[in-house]
Amino acid sequence: MTAAELDVPDLTSLAPLDVAPRAGRLREALAAAEVDALLVTSLTNVRYLTGFTGSAALLLVSGRGLTFVTDGRYGQQATDQLAAAGVEATIEVTGDAQRQAMAAAVGAAGAARLGLEADAVTWAAQRTYATSWFPDVELVPTTGLVAALRLVKDEGEMARIAAACAVADVALAEVRPRLADGPTEDEFGQELDLAMRRHGADDVSFETIVASGPNGAKPHHRPGPRRIADGDLVVIDFGALVDGYHSDMTRTVAVGALSATQERMYAVVLEAQAAGVAAVAEGVAARDVDRACRAVIDEAGWGSAFLHGTGHGVGLDIHEDPRVGQASTAMLASRSVVTVEPGVYLPEHGGVRIEDTVVVTPDGCRPVTLTHKSPAV
Repeated sequence: MTAAELDVPDLTSLAPLDVAPRAGRLREALAAAEVDALLVTSLTNVRYLTGFTGSAALLLVSGRGLTFVTDGRYGQQATDQLAAAGVEATIEVTGDAQRQAMAAAVGAAGAARLGLEADAVTWAAQRTYATSWFPDVELVPTTGLVAALRLVKDEGEMARIAAACAVADVALAEVRPRLADGPTEDEFGQELDLAMRRHGADDVSFETIVASGPNGAKPHHRPGPRRIADGDLVVIDFGALVDGYHSDMTRTVAVGALSATQERMYAVVLEAQAAGVAAVAEGVAARDVDRACRAVIDEAGWGSAFLHGTGHGVGLDIHEDPRVGQASTAMLASRSVVTVEPGVYLPEHGGVRIEDTVVVTPDGCRPVTLTHKSPAV
């Protein structure tokens, strides 16, 4: 879509999130994981299961219900947010008594085998849980129990991701002409970040990447003092955060006249990205999407210059399951949200990356980043 066709999203009437049933679905997975209860320590997963947005919380999920433990800063917030989400839980507001509150909850649940989130618990925390918190309970490492639920987005989640994408689209359209004025990478990045906030973003999804000229050959270059000049390819990778949900988009813009090699780089990556998007559908192996992109770039002779995987899931985290890469074992599910972002990086010519965020559908996918892919400023 052109800049004129992009609308600032209405962030006041997003579809509601369907939070209340999530803990029930998690309970159904506990038996297969061979645990009686799960201690949720990832704050992102706590938010997903309860709607709570604070910075201190533990959640016990068992067959007997939910126990939510937080500190005095968040007592009223927790009560309000869980009630708003329709989540029924015993809320314990403690100072230094989190251990006692959670140990009592585990005992009341009759949990002999307590699952821990292996990806969110440090070795030191595990030792503390084993020796001090739950000395009479068998601790069991689990992986992916909540992540598996988060793969498939509900209408409220998709609405927030789409809104975050729309904010990013509008912001880039607004500031893109500034590239012709020769700003520094840092100046342009700050202007883009400000535009996203001005159009309703709560924050940026990650540190905005603005990589011009030879810096474009560094996939995760941080914006610096280099001034954008004629003959540059400028890689712009950025996202907006709306009500906890992220967007992710990359566009590569050509400033002034490009060399024949740069033009070919752009054409190859554009073709590769289109091939990857065309490969996305329910039931497709994620590695096959990567393979579709990589085949085009390999054919062009630049396979070794494609330095990263093709994509990743997007939601409450900017990088979440499913991973879209050569080693991925994931199968794409309908209503999951992934990125497709191949690139070619040649230090003597710069870099090109083109990325869209797409919603997987039964017969393909629906892009939710709508900025046009013309390289013109």
